[in-house]
Amino acid sequence: MRKSRFSEEQIIAILREHQAGVALAAICRKHGISDATFYNWRSKYGGMEVSDARRLEALEDENRRLKKLLATTGPNLPRAPSCNGRRTRASNGITSRRVNRCRTPSWKA
Repeated sequence: MRKSRFSEEQIIAILREHQAGVALAAICRKHGISDATFYNWRSKYGGMEVSDARRLEALEDENRRLKKLLATTGPNLPRAPSCNGRRTRASNGITSRRVNRCRTPSWKA
């Protein structure tokens, strides 16, 4: 993923400028960003302090690391019982879907 030109501190400072009453067009022109970038930042960092942004970044890094770890060890983990909804044949010969599809059949346990 591409690294931003702006740090979290700079982004929060830009958002605070807008909260102080500076026009959006002037802010975007001054910092060389688009309106869409500003609104994306506002949705992600709106109302945050610098410490909150740092904590968010740390959590995102940890989540990325855990996902990578799970991807490497995932095939070796035990799997849950199949929930694919296999068709069963009732005693009267009518094919229907199993009601409780995620329960392990008694003959497998």
